[in-house]
Amino acid sequence: MKILFVHQNFPGQFVHLAPALVRRGHQVLALTTQGNARPSPVRVVKYRDPDPITLSSPLTKLYAEFAERGARTAFAAQQLRDLHGYQPDVIFGHSGWGETLFLKEIWPAARLLVYAELMYRARGLDTDFDPEFRRTDLAQRVTTVARAAHLMQSMLLADAGLAPTAFQAETFPPELRRKITVAHDGVNTALVRPDPNAVLDIPGTTLRFRPGDEVISFVNRSLEPYRGYHTFMRALPAVLAARPGAHAVLIGDEGQSYGAAPKDGASWKQRFLDEVKDRLDLNRVHFLGRVPYARYLALLQVSRVHAYLTYPFVLSWSCLESMSAGAMVVASDTAPVREVIRDGVNGRLVDFFDIPAWSAALTEALANPAATAPLRAAARQSIVERYDLASICLPKLVDFVESAAAPPGG
Repeated sequence: MKILFVHQNFPGQFVHLAPALVRRGHQVLALTTQGNARPSPVRVVKYRDPDPITLSSPLTKLYAEFAERGARTAFAAQQLRDLHGYQPDVIFGHSGWGETLFLKEIWPAARLLVYAELMYRARGLDTDFDPEFRRTDLAQRVTTVARAAHLMQSMLLADAGLAPTAFQAETFPPELRRKITVAHDGVNTALVRPDPNAVLDIPGTTLRFRPGDEVISFVNRSLEPYRGYHTFMRALPAVLAARPGAHAVLIGDEGQSYGAAPKDGASWKQRFLDEVKDRLDLNRVHFLGRVPYARYLALLQVSRVHAYLTYPFVLSWSCLESMSAGAMVVASDTAPVREVIRDGVNGRLVDFFDIPAWSAALTEALANPAATAPLRAAARQSIVERYDLASICLPKLVDFVESAAAPPGG
C-alpha cells in the first residue's frame, strides 16, 4: 500500500507510525514544507512555503493563510502525480495548517485521514477559561470561530479522523465527532521509566540532583498562562518557604506557544517571575530553557513532585511522560487531565486557580515522599496499561491506517 503523510513539521505526531508502516511492507512518503529541517524516518518531498499574506482584515487573513498553505501542498501533490505517476492509497495529514484542504482534488480516489488535534470554540474551552486573560467580547468570539473554518472544512472532506484523547475528540461537533477514532501517539514506557541512577546537573552551579532530592519540576514548551505558569509561580513562594531544602527546576522557552503575548512586550516568564521574585530565594529556582530530551527525562526521573497545569486544551506529552517516569504528579483539575489522572489514585488534582491549594499540595508531596509512593507506582502503571507505545498505541495507529485503505463495507 502507498501511504502519504502530510505535515509541515514532519515527522511530528507520525514519528513512530511512519517507520512502523515501512516495517510492515508499505511504501511510505512524506510531504512537508521546504523550511522543515527535522530528521525524517522516511523519504520526504517538500512544497514551497506560502508567501506572506498582506490582507488587512484579520478574519480574512486567518483563512487565507491556511488556504494558501493548502494550495501549495496541492500544487506539490500535482507534480508528484503528473511528473512521477505517484498515486497514494491513503493520505494521512495534520489538519491544523490547512495542508489537507485540496488533496482530494489531486487524488480523489485516495482515502484521506486527518489528525484532528482540537476544534476551536468560543465558549467552554481555552479562550474563555481564565478570568485573568479571557476576552468575551464579540470581536474575540468571532475571531475564535473564524479560526475553526479550515478545521471544519478539513474534517468534512476527510474520510476519517484521529484524535489522541477523548477530550480532544469531543471538542468537535457531533456531526464530525462520528468520523473520529481516539488513539494516542503512545509513550515509550521502556525508555521513559523510573531510574534510580538518574542525575541532573544545573548549569552554572555545583548542584547535582538525584532521585529522592527535594526537586519540584515544571515543564512546558513555553512558560505561559495556557499551561498554568502564572499559577505555579504564585504558589511557589509558600512552597519554598515551607521546605527550605527544596529546589524548583523549570523547563520551557521564554516566548509563548499558545494564546497572546503580554501587552507590555515582556515575556510571560519574566512577568510572573517579577511578580513573586521578592518572595523567592532565586538560588533555589532554576530556569533551564529548552533542553535536549535526555536532560528533560532526567528532570522527570529525579523530581519528587511534578506540577502540571493546563487550560481545557491539548494534553501535553509531559503529563503522560512524567507519570511514566514514576513522578508524583500534582495536576490541574481540568477536563483533559481528568482523562488521565484520578485524584488520590495515580496523582493529585487541584483547582487550576486555587493558589493556596497548589502551595499546600506541592508542599505535602515534598514533605511526605513515602506517602506518595503508591500514587507514583499507580501513575506509572496507568501509562503502561493505557498508553504504551509498543503494545497498545502503535498497533491501534497501524490498524487505523491500514483499515482506511478499504472503503466502508469493502
